[in-house]
Amino acid sequence: MGPAGAGKTTFCSALIQHLRLNKRSCFYVNLDPAAEDFSYEPDLDIKDLISLEDVMEEMALGPNGGLISCFEFLLENLDFLTSALEPLSEEYMIILDLPGQIELYTHIPVVPTLVRHLTRYGSLNISLCAAYLLESTFVIDRAKFFAGTLSAMSAMIMLEIPHVNILSKMDLVKGSVPKRQLKRFLDPDTSLLEDDNDDEQRGERLVDPASKESVMGGGSFKKLNKAVAQLIDDFSMVSFLQLDVQDEDSVGGVLSYIDDAIQFHEAQEPREPNDDIDYGDDAMTE
Repeated sequence: MGPAGAGKTTFCSALIQHLRLNKRSCFYVNLDPAAEDFSYEPDLDIKDLISLEDVMEEMALGPNGGLISCFEFLLENLDFLTSALEPLSEEYMIILDLPGQIELYTHIPVVPTLVRHLTRYGSLNISLCAAYLLESTFVIDRAKFFAGTLSAMSAMIMLEIPHVNILSKMDLVKGSVPKRQLKRFLDPDTSLLEDDNDDEQRGERLVDPASKESVMGGGSFKKLNKAVAQLIDDFSMVSFLQLDVQDEDSVGGVLSYIDDAIQFHEAQEPREPNDDIDYGDDAMTE
């Protein structure tokens, strides 16, 4: 999950490729009723139940209202998910690809209701881990970065499941942001804003008070950003992993955190040491 353009579907594709290369079973579920292009065809697609285009046309809604209506319809027809997921064994990694409308899981209790059905209150009892993606280019604009971090924290509180936060598209900031500085964004705190203010003071110049630049850099805006950063710092809930989908080790590293969060390896059936050894028909016997 994450805001639009964060690379959610691209991450899902990279994850599927990594799982297949490592001979792990996965089941890909697309829950974005507006998505069309996929590197890997979904095993289950919400558009087989309802599509955003049909809802917008029939109910005269915009994209945001249409997405909410689509998920409300899904909640009324949860058998669509249950019947497809129930036969799967614990060996399967189930990948749910959600739309980029963050209100669905930060403000409106639509996705939280879906999560409860998949975990505690439904028959599936799936071990879920939320992966929240935030585009790494946000680090260039500190205010934008803290706004994205706040939305990640809101999703953590609303969903109440193990959570992994990810800075995606790391290839876009390599070379433009020093590694030492980039590491400071992995565990956000208010000192990031203090450094930003120092940089502004050194480059201070006269601007039109009515301009967008002046408003966005005014005292009230800075107080708001500081309050947001302080809230995030006080809770100390959010930290980020770095992701470059073009780097197989990077994808594998993120997957290892997800596996730990859902206790994937602990759920696997133990094998006898010789289970996978074929001795042949002429093997020696005593």
